[in-house]
Amino acid sequence: MLMLLFYVGDDRYALDSRRVVEVVPTVTLKKLHGAPRYIPGLFNYRGNLVPVIDLCQMLQGTPARAYLSTRIVLVDCQLADISSEDDRVLPNPVILGLMAERVTETLDKPETEFVSPTIKVDNTPYLGATIADDRGMIQFVRVEHLLPESQKNYLLSQ
Repeated sequence: MLMLLFYVGDDRYALDSRRVVEVVPTVTLKKLHGAPRYIPGLFNYRGNLVPVIDLCQMLQGTPARAYLSTRIVLVDCQLADISSEDDRVLPNPVILGLMAERVTETLDKPETEFVSPTIKVDNTPYLGATIADDRGMIQFVRVEHLLPESQKNYLLSQ
């Protein structure tokens, strides 16, 4: 599986590259008043308002730093159709922006090398299995579990 790597502090994380739509430079965001701190705002991406999650804020409690390599990774988050009883996937992808630091590399490893954590933390269902390379551990981020249902509903209505 090809993964896009990024950092939160000194820790490395990975996103499944199959979900990545595009990687763009950081832009000025329109603030969403009342949103959680890890949702710094919205921006216009090709005529669509895209909400942005600051992964540094979400994972470590501090905003992403303005490195030259800080990027917004646009992902297809595959939100379920909330109006449907059978939980179908929306026909058009729902794009979510993920702000991350040091988005500069990829890694291609077989999925069989991933190791599931022996401890699961209930309030972080988006943190998945880990994999190691010659520089240490990398934790997989499961995009489809980043937002609680209440926020998925709110962002779908934008």
